[in-house]
Amino acid sequence: MAAPSSVSAAPTASPLFLREHEVRRGVELLFFGYTRLTRAIDDGLAEHGLGRAHHRALYFIARQPDLTISELLKILAITKQSLGRVLTDLAEKALIETRTGVVDRRQKLLRLTAEGVRFEAQLFDALRTSLAAAYAAAGQESVTGFWRVLEGLIPAEDKAMVIALQKDI
Repeated sequence: MAAPSSVSAAPTASPLFLREHEVRRGVELLFFGYTRLTRAIDDGLAEHGLGRAHHRALYFIARQPDLTISELLKILAITKQSLGRVLTDLAEKALIETRTGVVDRRQKLLRLTAEGVRFEAQLFDALRTSLAAAYAAAGQESVTGFWRVLEGLIPAEDKAMVIALQKDI
């Protein structure tokens, strides 16, 4: 019996790459790729009684210490109520702390605790391992093309958030 063909062995995109079946293939690859990537961290999250929404909050708080709740709401594009539950869980597990804003004392600034830094780094390491292997297999040109496609999915009004994250790299 022949081994199943590799996903990468599929034909390259046609010059008319906007055909429905090719767009569907892209959607499916994004879905399956993201699902498999995040599976690398699901067990670690589950051990703490947390889910992927908690991970997204931890990730962006780690990337931008002293992030305000309103900034995190904008980044995550979730409701205030959902974020409230996530932040409550993270605070109860001593993974984040809040500080009062310096300029505006009504602001709550979010920061990881020492345990939060350790836990987020552990989760990121699992993601880095999976993504680095995929990047290495695809090659530099493919990675750059992949980034361009993902950047093309981001609405113009949200691109500043992505650019702000790149300052630290």
